[in-house]
Amino acid sequence: MPQLIRRLVVATLLAGCSAPPLMVQAFRPADAGIWSAAAFAPDRIVGRWRQVATYAAGPAPGCAPGAVEFTRGAAAGLEIRARLCLNGAQIAVAGPVTLAGPGRLRVPGMADWWVIWADYDYRTLAIATPDGRFGFVLDRGAIPSDRLTAAAEIFDFNGYDKARLRPF
Repeated sequence: MPQLIRRLVVATLLAGCSAPPLMVQAFRPADAGIWSAAAFAPDRIVGRWRQVATYAAGPAPGCAPGAVEFTRGAAAGLEIRARLCLNGAQIAVAGPVTLAGPGRLRVPGMADWWVIWADYDYRTLAIATPDGRFGFVLDRGAIPSDRLTAAAEIFDFNGYDKARLRPF
C-alpha cells in the first residue's frame, strides 16, 4: 500500500508541473458585429499573396510573415497552400477551399476565413474570424500605408482591437 500511495503522490506532483493549456487570445468580443464582403469575387483571389500584417498579443508579430497561394481546383473550386504567422505561431495549411457564404472561405483545418475587405483592384485582403482568434492582411506586393490604414479601420469596424494589428 505505501508503494501505491507514493506513486499517487509522485503522479500528482508531476501533473502539477505540466504546462498550462494554451489560452486562445481573442482580438474582438464574441458579441460584436462582424460582416463579410458580400460582393466578394472568389475568382479574383487566384494567385500569390504576401502576409503584410497579423493580429498578435505581443508588441511584435512573433514570427516571420507568411504567404498564401490560391489556385483553381477541381470543379471550378479553389485550392490553398499557405504558411501564415498567426499570433506568434507559424501555421501551415493546404487543400480545397469552399465557399461558406458571401465572402466566407472554408479553409481545411481552420476556422472559416471571412474576407471583411478587399480593395477595388483585389490587391489587398483583410481576413478575420467571427470568434476573433486571428486576423491578418494579405497583399499582392508591397502594401502602401493608405491600404494598411484602410484594413486596420475595417478590422476596427468589425470589432477588432486595431491596436493589436502588427505590420511586418
